[in-house]
Amino acid sequence: MDFEGKATAPTAAKNIEFAQPSPTGQPLELLRYGEAALRRPTVAILKPILAPKLSHKLQEASTVADKSLKELAEINLEQISDFELRPARIYIGLSFVGFGALMILVMLLYVKSLHPNIEQIRQFWYEYVWFVSLGVTGMFILGREAMRPISKTKKFKKR
Repeated sequence: MDFEGKATAPTAAKNIEFAQPSPTGQPLELLRYGEAALRRPTVAILKPILAPKLSHKLQEASTVADKSLKELAEINLEQISDFELRPARIYIGLSFVGFGALMILVMLLYVKSLHPNIEQIRQFWYEYVWFVSLGVTGMFILGREAMRPISKTKKFKKR
């Protein structure tokens, strides 16, 4: 047995031309096309199965989705300023805090009403930690917004 490798003659490498990457569109356009690629076949499959009234409503919802996603795709994300996003970030932070607090209250109500013999939350500590973490995350978001400098608009001198 010969275990020594034999040198192979180098073959001429073929020049393979790769396709040039297409310029990527706006993220909202990609969302529109991706969502449509999933929604349209689903609607086409479900339409014959559903009742006529329900299939008509499904088709209307699909049409409304097309129109709203078309309007959304026309938004240029580069033109949205940081100041315009401030209310959205505050709402997100408040939502996190509110949802965390609400879920802690629901969990406490559940424990006290359905498991009155449990005096501590030791059996539900995992859920408790998740809900507290949501609230803390919301507080961090709100704190960051509070510390973010506000760009003041230039005031013109009155003559």
